[in-house]
Amino acid sequence: MTVEQPQSVHMLLLQQKRKKYIFLVLYISLGPEKVSNKYLMYAFLSVAIFVLYHLKYVFKKCVFKCGELCYFFLWADYSIILLVRGGNLSGTHSYQSLVQSTFGQIGYVIVSALQFLYPFIAMISYNIITGDTLTKVFMRIQGVGPGNILTERHFVIMMSTLLFTLPLSLYKDIAKLGKVSLLSMLLTLAILITVVVRAATLGPQIPASDDAWVFARWNAIQAVAVMSFAFICHHNSFMIYGSLREPTLSSWSLVTHVSVGSAVLVSAVFAAAGYVTFTGYTQGDIFENYCRNDNLATFGRFCYGVSIITTFPLECFVTREVISNVFFKGELSNTTHVIITLVIVSAATALSLSYDCLGIVLELNGILSAIPLMFIFPAACFLKLSDGRWFRGENLIPSIILAAGVCVMIIGLIMMVLFPQDCSHGAEMFYCTVSNTSVPSTTSPNTG
Repeated sequence: MTVEQPQSVHMLLLQQKRKKYIFLVLYISLGPEKVSNKYLMYAFLSVAIFVLYHLKYVFKKCVFKCGELCYFFLWADYSIILLVRGGNLSGTHSYQSLVQSTFGQIGYVIVSALQFLYPFIAMISYNIITGDTLTKVFMRIQGVGPGNILTERHFVIMMSTLLFTLPLSLYKDIAKLGKVSLLSMLLTLAILITVVVRAATLGPQIPASDDAWVFARWNAIQAVAVMSFAFICHHNSFMIYGSLREPTLSSWSLVTHVSVGSAVLVSAVFAAAGYVTFTGYTQGDIFENYCRNDNLATFGRFCYGVSIITTFPLECFVTREVISNVFFKGELSNTTHVIITLVIVSAATALSLSYDCLGIVLELNGILSAIPLMFIFPAACFLKLSDGRWFRGENLIPSIILAAGVCVMIIGLIMMVLFPQDCSHGAEMFYCTVSNTSVPSTTSPNTG
């Protein structure tokens, strides 16, 4: 019995638009008095979501290609440093002000739009994840069958929004989400353990897909958008740079190298564990790969679903902050705060109810938002501010990053249109019905 391998189900999660795993390392490097807890917890959540969600599929695209991950590490590392160098040249201290001083008001508007779009699309993906994940958890409850309302993704998304994500999103101070985020940090560890344990116990029982270990595939370039979404933290670079005891370019470079390098290492562990287990059968949502009556996977799904729910408000905070800065000069009355929050959450929920293919949502976010914020704008700002010709001297690497970012964005967008993703949403994998596996399926496939 075979299963159709999903097409490029991209992964693209922060999430988020601010603070990624990288900040955990920055926290260690700088000391707790230099990086606030709210940024630390935000970063750790990204490991659970973006790393777990995105990079497993990156490995599906690139097939355990460490070289590509290393190239991406160099791109990401250097582009972060470019931002600070551009800030020093322009005398600015934030991403928005750097772009505004370099490209004027239109640049500021574009960056603001991207910084809104990035977390907003992430909110849509979170709701999709919640609907996909928790419905399978509820199906393991005694007496809850396929026709039960708890297994209906629309109901689960609506209830999680009304009971959890909307109330938490109404907070005006992100620091008040600290205890909730601590819970997510612990759940992240549980998710990592689940994936690694299942790699050792389930992986050997699943036959490898055809060409599972091919060095590269024709569509591997799409993985760059996925990794961009997973590693973007550029909009917070100035905040961290200003928190250094000695804010020099050399000390910032050291912190960046250690942070990005450590993030790549942890990401590789997640990605390798997922791909080694399922090879070419890896789904856009890694938990779609585990059998429905796998108790350990059910526990992992529960942890993942709760972690996603508690991360949603952080994304809402970012989108609301962008609207506040652009239209209200950073000041929102209580009534306006509530209205904007309701509009943002309602829009994200409505879109997630009407569309359930996560891969395309994440792919779109990476191409349209992450790549410009991560590669195009940092390099373009530096090149415009620096002396000398492009592709000469110190402008050589920024020119390459800019050209590569534009190419990846254009090619990725074309490939997304010409080769739309097939969404094998909710389907039980073929190996779950094989009698000699330790986690046989007892549930009929659900194609919903």
